[in-house]
Amino acid sequence: MTTDTATEVFEEHRPVLMGVAYRMLGRVADAEDVVQEAWLRWSGADRDAVRAPRGYLVRITTRLALDRLRQAQSRKEAYVGPWLPEPCATDFDGTVPDTADRAVLADSVSLAVLVVLESLSPLERAVFVLREAFGYPFADIATTLDRSEAAVRQLAGRARRHVDERRPRYEVDPAERRDLTERFLAASVEGDLDGLMRLLAPDVRLVGDSGGRTKAPLRVLESADKVGRFIVGVAGKGVQDASFRFLELNGGTALLVLSGGKPDTFFQVDVVDGRIQCIYIIRNPEKLVSLPVG
Repeated sequence: MTTDTATEVFEEHRPVLMGVAYRMLGRVADAEDVVQEAWLRWSGADRDAVRAPRGYLVRITTRLALDRLRQAQSRKEAYVGPWLPEPCATDFDGTVPDTADRAVLADSVSLAVLVVLESLSPLERAVFVLREAFGYPFADIATTLDRSEAAVRQLAGRARRHVDERRPRYEVDPAERRDLTERFLAASVEGDLDGLMRLLAPDVRLVGDSGGRTKAPLRVLESADKVGRFIVGVAGKGVQDASFRFLELNGGTALLVLSGGKPDTFFQVDVVDGRIQCIYIIRNPEKLVSLPVG
């Protein structure tokens, strides 16, 4: 296999490799680093001996992501305030077999699910991602992780039960989420507390991630009264030279607030029964640099 051909093969599979690495790590920059390292391994391999490049590349990427995931755990333990995954532009093209359900894919990359995956062991997370998001057979996952198929099935069962127990049951109607996000923005900008309260579920939660770098709640806020007053109070202070963008991120509509053309705050809402059940806010500048602003 020539160098040009090797590059073409790798680029063909890059989307699925990024998909695996991002779901494993929850950070775009870390996922990109892992994929770059996978390229270096691929470029130096005996490629003519590789019968199934996709499987080979996914195996390398998964193992590299596992190593990085184990290293990252200690950093997250010292993180200031709630931790949320880095927002990622949603692009499902070429990342999974054609038979995969888009709704399943959107769910697997949602902030709610990625937060739950943080509580899995690294091996459980790898098995869950490969099985649930990408539909890989247990035998292939066993080869990738150098475990027996029986052990992989046990890991999959534990991971699935854990995710099912902890994952919030949010609705994902794209049109409804977009409508509520737009109404949320309008009420916030206008300082309309009553209008905002009509959009919020009584037990709404607000999870803010600043990493201690900027202002955001250091604890999860709960109840419509606390969340509504916080949002109106923050909006009242304004953002210098503010503009707004609606983007498709993590499987659904998100709102990006720009200050002087640069990302300042990410908002995304989850919806149940026509009302906002959870609001995610990310203000850590390191987690916003990769977002498209054009």
